[in-house]
Amino acid sequence: MSSILAQRRQKLLAMKALRSSPHVPVHTQEVCPGCAKPVSRRELANHRYVCPLCGYHHPVSAYYRLSMVLDKGTFRELDANLASNDPLGFPGYSAKLEQAKRRTGTGEGVVTALGRIGGQKVAVGVLDSRFLMGSMSAALGEKVTRLVEQAGKGKLSLILFSASGGARMQEGILSLMQMAKTAAALEQFSQRGGLYISVLTHPTTGGVTASFASLGDIMLAEPGALIGFAGPRVIEQTIGEKLPEGFQSAEYLLEHGFLDAIVPREQLRATLIRLLALHGKGGESHG
Repeated sequence: MSSILAQRRQKLLAMKALRSSPHVPVHTQEVCPGCAKPVSRRELANHRYVCPLCGYHHPVSAYYRLSMVLDKGTFRELDANLASNDPLGFPGYSAKLEQAKRRTGTGEGVVTALGRIGGQKVAVGVLDSRFLMGSMSAALGEKVTRLVEQAGKGKLSLILFSASGGARMQEGILSLMQMAKTAAALEQFSQRGGLYISVLTHPTTGGVTASFASLGDIMLAEPGALIGFAGPRVIEQTIGEKLPEGFQSAEYLLEHGFLDAIVPREQLRATLIRLLALHGKGGESHG
């Protein structure tokens, strides 16, 4: 019975990953933002949406990323029905939420789940930049907090993939307070001895960077990811100075000690397996 359930879970994850992947006919081409050269959609898909010419890492959906890192048959989604509901009655917000839900197949800008990576039990969350730029709403913050708490109770390693434009302005202070809530949950998780691996993808900015994305015990990033609080242009206008070349890139932050490693997408699963094995985390079975 357990093997049948595992097969069903993996099939569901694969279907969601397929539906939520960028939907462009495989024979078409697009101009790569990294090298400004045309690349076929089929070739991109074959390379996990990494440009084969320059290595530019295209954003991918939450379900697609989960399908790349989790062991087959172990995906178990959490809080799938938890979604934002326009708490402030912000003009046009409800329509944007419905559009984002249809486009991504998710109810919010993060997908949280339990599963295994290299046989190790983990709690994992992935922000989806296609859902209102992965902005942090009250629901997103709640889903992340619940995931952290679940990891703590089950003594599981925690992995969060961040991709965000920051706080969601349509929810005002309700969005901003998620920074403190998620940080507090992570502090409790840390005091219990939990391992938290934070993976920063392009782009990770604003309140997400200033809270849970920057609190990992191990800080990883994909190549070329933009990581920071305010954007480079805002900072330059504020301080009246020109910023260093590559400022806020993953490579710059690695050089200055903010990151532990930059890991190409094709090496990420293997890297996570090694880190989890090294730390020997896992905890009780989650079923």
